[in-house]
Amino acid sequence: MDHQRAVDLASEAQSRLNAFNDFQLYDFDVVTGESANAVLTVQLDLARGEHPRAKLRSWLPVLDIQYTQTQSSDLAAFIAQEIRKVFEDEHASLSYLLSETPFSSGREMLLDSKTTARLDARTTRAFKYASTYHLTFSLFASSSSPSAWDVEEALGQYIKPLLERLSPVYQLTVETQVQLHASFSPSIAGPTCDDQTKQWKLQKSDLSGFINAAEWPLNPSIGTGPTVNFVLYAPSEEQTPLVVAETGGNNWLIPQWGGVQIYNSVTTQPRKLTATDLEPVMLTFADQLTSLLGLPPSPPSLSLRISSLTRERTTSLILSASSTLGALARLTHKLTSIAIPDTVAKSVDQTIHRLEQACADLREGRFDSALENARIANDEAERAFFEPSMVGQVYFPDEHKVAVYVPLLGPMAVPLIMAGVKEIRKMAAARKLKAA
Repeated sequence: MDHQRAVDLASEAQSRLNAFNDFQLYDFDVVTGESANAVLTVQLDLARGEHPRAKLRSWLPVLDIQYTQTQSSDLAAFIAQEIRKVFEDEHASLSYLLSETPFSSGREMLLDSKTTARLDARTTRAFKYASTYHLTFSLFASSSSPSAWDVEEALGQYIKPLLERLSPVYQLTVETQVQLHASFSPSIAGPTCDDQTKQWKLQKSDLSGFINAAEWPLNPSIGTGPTVNFVLYAPSEEQTPLVVAETGGNNWLIPQWGGVQIYNSVTTQPRKLTATDLEPVMLTFADQLTSLLGLPPSPPSLSLRISSLTRERTTSLILSASSTLGALARLTHKLTSIAIPDTVAKSVDQTIHRLEQACADLREGRFDSALENARIANDEAERAFFEPSMVGQVYFPDEHKVAVYVPLLGPMAVPLIMAGVKEIRKMAAARKLKAA
């Protein structure tokens, strides 16, 4: 394709994308050649076939499109539709975030009840955004085996590549641990044996209480960021295989906490789990991690999903910081007696500055920078709102002030009142004498 034809094709595709009436949260900029801030690269290849075909690469933000010379007239429309499909789920998520907020502009997508329920479930599962997360991988064995696992090798093969791709959005640390003779939580009834299938089954109602928090060393938080727990439980040979009664599965997700997986050995319980044994386990943990961090389930390209997550998190942080700043403004207008410390004023100025920078970064396509500025803005807004000296004044009403100062002023007020009464009486008596 010659250069002028490529430029015209890009211009026409851009016009079609920006003309979609139900897709107006975006401003598409389609150019030829390479771009430093490109979110998606469309690779055109001349090929044989009756219809153009499109396919996303799994690890790279590249959309491969194959077309023929006879299809070139409709190529711009096809490209625009395929690009729209890539960002359709993200647009729905952004519309969900903006809906029913003061920041809604009416340009959001109208969501049906099924899509809203799906986004509700995704939001409920995921942790609240933090720049740092601590991942803890734990092996709990019901008996004395397995007593070891090649977790470092397994993590390097199946988890580390994902963590490297997530590093622009999150700082992730990893810890591992092993505990033997780990018993079930006393809050659940425990598994029951099915004589027909020869399986031990856990009821779905027991899954939320499966973790034995009293005896299993699972710290709720390490350092500044939240901890994401991944538990591999190896039951005793007498209770193998152990499955979930309703689904027949061996893993489940605990929203905003972590994931649990049952390791059912096909033979006797091994003394050590190899990296090969742990492959399906780690792949399941990787899938659970993406859900807990809020990574969207589509499009198929991991790079595009992470890119979408960056924009979604940036949007939610901007909304959160703006809402917190508005709440602080309403509070100071309502309680005019509260003194505003200089630290609060500085945090408010910093919040406004960072919000402006985040919005400018979004418009220019610098999404990583936008996320960082939005995160700082949200932190500064919360620091200003929860300033200890101001919080103390908010929760110190006038009734408390009266209760504190009356015992101090009472002894001083009584003599003053009595002296005042005497003076008034003297003045009244003097008037009577003058009148007489």
